[in-house]
Amino acid sequence: MSEAEQPGGRGAGPLLLGVRHHGPGSARAVRAALEEARPGVVLIEGPPEANELIPLAADDGMRPPVALLAHAVDEPGRSAFWPLAAFSPEWVAIHWALEHGAPARFIDLPATHTLARGRDEAHDGEQPDDGGKPDTGQQGDVRIDPLRALAEAAGYDDAERWWEDVVEHRGVGEEGDALAPFTALEEAMTALREVYGSGGHDRDLVREAYMRLQIRAARREYGSGVAVVCGAWHVPALRRKATVAADRALLRGLPKVRTDLTWVPWTNRRLSRFSGYGAGIDSPGWYGHLFGAEDRPVERWMTKVAGLLRAEDRTVSPAHVIESVRLAETLAALRGRPLPGLGETTDAVRAVMCEGSDVPLALVHDRLIVGDVLGEVPATAPAVPLQLDLTRTQRRLRLKPEAAERELELDLRKETDGQRSRLLHRLRLLGIGWGEPAASYGSTGTFRETWRLCWEPELSVRVAEAGIWGTTVLAAATARAEADAVAARDLAAVTGLAEHCLLAGLPDALPTVMRVLADRAALDTDVGRLAQALPALVRSLRYGDVRGTGTAALAEVAAGLAERVLVGLPPACAGLGADAAEEMRRHLDAVHGAVGLLGDVPAPGHGNLRARWASALRKLATRDTVPGVVRGRAARLLLDDGELAQDEAARQMGLVLSSPGTSPADAAAWIEGFVGGSGGGLLLVHDERLLALVDAWLTGVPAEAFTDVLPLLRRTFSAYEPGVRRTLGELVRRGPGARSGAAGAGRGTPGFAANPDTGRADAVLPVVRLLLGLGPGGEQAAGDGEGGEKEEGGEDTGAGLVGVAR
Repeated sequence: MSEAEQPGGRGAGPLLLGVRHHGPGSARAVRAALEEARPGVVLIEGPPEANELIPLAADDGMRPPVALLAHAVDEPGRSAFWPLAAFSPEWVAIHWALEHGAPARFIDLPATHTLARGRDEAHDGEQPDDGGKPDTGQQGDVRIDPLRALAEAAGYDDAERWWEDVVEHRGVGEEGDALAPFTALEEAMTALREVYGSGGHDRDLVREAYMRLQIRAARREYGSGVAVVCGAWHVPALRRKATVAADRALLRGLPKVRTDLTWVPWTNRRLSRFSGYGAGIDSPGWYGHLFGAEDRPVERWMTKVAGLLRAEDRTVSPAHVIESVRLAETLAALRGRPLPGLGETTDAVRAVMCEGSDVPLALVHDRLIVGDVLGEVPATAPAVPLQLDLTRTQRRLRLKPEAAERELELDLRKETDGQRSRLLHRLRLLGIGWGEPAASYGSTGTFRETWRLCWEPELSVRVAEAGIWGTTVLAAATARAEADAVAARDLAAVTGLAEHCLLAGLPDALPTVMRVLADRAALDTDVGRLAQALPALVRSLRYGDVRGTGTAALAEVAAGLAERVLVGLPPACAGLGADAAEEMRRHLDAVHGAVGLLGDVPAPGHGNLRARWASALRKLATRDTVPGVVRGRAARLLLDDGELAQDEAARQMGLVLSSPGTSPADAAAWIEGFVGGSGGGLLLVHDERLLALVDAWLTGVPAEAFTDVLPLLRRTFSAYEPGVRRTLGELVRRGPGARSGAAGAGRGTPGFAANPDTGRADAVLPVVRLLLGLGPGGEQAAGDGEGGEKEEGGEDTGAGLVGVAR
């Protein structure tokens, strides 16, 4: 073997620095080797189309982790990432070249071929590199993991622990030889490739052919001063002699696709295997610490852990830190390791700082071992126009993308919060899920929204994909809404889209959506679909009020839709099967709530919708052809609205449960419809007459029919709160009506006293006055403002409570 061909790249040949991607030990070794060799050009494994983007790495606005994003121009969803962290050898090589004025070039297979290869094989966010630690490949492939093979040969069962022992815990070279680590690693990889060949990575043969051609071109231009930073797996192939004709033959006929490349922010979680992106390391936060710690890495790490746990109100003293370091060092000595690794430090933290508990240790793993760092890229980085508009809007609204999940409370009465809400809704319409609506813990008024925000790197691909709809977020969301309305398959999808348009503030899209909505509503005769579409439409009217959006046309369509439901619902409920009846019961609840809200919206020519809805419910409650669950639900809705007296409700229940013509299954379904859902249990608790009817019916069900009705009853009663179920059990055990019979038989409604207990009622008045800020005589306390905050519907909460108190 000639001197130029020796491992480590000594002599006239290129300096081949085989690394593990995202390896801090490799990064330190690369920096030392480049300082010693001082090459004239640095060649780096990566897409050559990104060569013009390399100078941006020195920009003050660039902060790793970042990634090179390549996507097809005509199909942005087809994309690939090349992630780089501060401890990545490639990132260190780029910075060294920029600091020393040496050209830096990427020499891997161009992205134009990578993205065109196998349309069915490419996936969003797929890394087109083995990362020095090959992926598992597709099903049926047998691929070799070089690090695992070397670890097993050394007697290790954990490749990560082997790598830490032989690289991370060693110096950059023995006796000042900066190339010693690369020499040893190249010898090991050469032996592996002699045994396994390409190791199942057949595509690597094409990539390595292209890299050899680029190395030859650089040597012709710069002579022997060429340094190559690449995955250690490739070094033997790059060292191997091959003719130019043979390499070009491997590249002939490769498919191509037009591509764009840019820098995008990346996160530590996406460097971790646990996130679903196998970039090759389990603990990016720990590796970043090893790379950044100048000395005493274990002591500094334990100090970080202690600071995190103290911030979470856990008691951690300096003595805990000292004992944790001692325990980690002792464990390393017992296990024969040169220095404590992640396993030893984690065991020490669990035993000393976490007192044996894995709960705080999970926090350490999430925040420190993996980490939630989000990188930054400069504004000068190329991007699609939609991304530029989104970035400007985020800055204007002070909505900084963050990798850590957080909640954002918005008050839509404030201009800035209203704009934030519209932006997040527009992005959701475009398929960019930066924010997801969450349940509000405070007011339930329509002027409040809660969002859960988390920026993932893949959203950069979603932004690129959405760029086909427009150059600004507003224009793109408008175009997307119009297209979705025309392509919608059912009426409910169009009504949901109308709601999204109001939430996102898209007035230009509403005419198209309303036209499609009116056409679909006029042609659709399925009452179930009409009932399913109505609630979203009515919600849109409510949101339009608080957002100041004109909703007159929407109110007209909603009222017309409600009228068609009112007319068609009674005949549509006849002769339904069990599943269809249960679905219709859900539609009944949804339409009931929608009509209740729609009754306050002016819709000329449609009369009193609430009164007509009550009439429709009466028809459903009394028709024998209607399934029991629907009849029971109709009776319950009438009772809740005060349209059905309690005596009449008890009479209807008695008729259903005692009629010989009613099957046990139909009676159980009626009970499920009547007392199922919210408030049904309390209704039985406070009206023992109804409970007695249910109890008497259930005890009289024949044994052969009991097993058929039991699942229905269990489903009904299992939905109640535990306290309600316990109270019902006590009442049934004692016997319904026993309390009323002992306390006051014949004195009014069973379960209630004949007259209100005014003494007990007066006892709560001082507390109510104190809560409302009222004086002892009911006058308003000094300093209180007039009225109170109005919740949804404009109802004054203070006035309602005063009425209750009086």
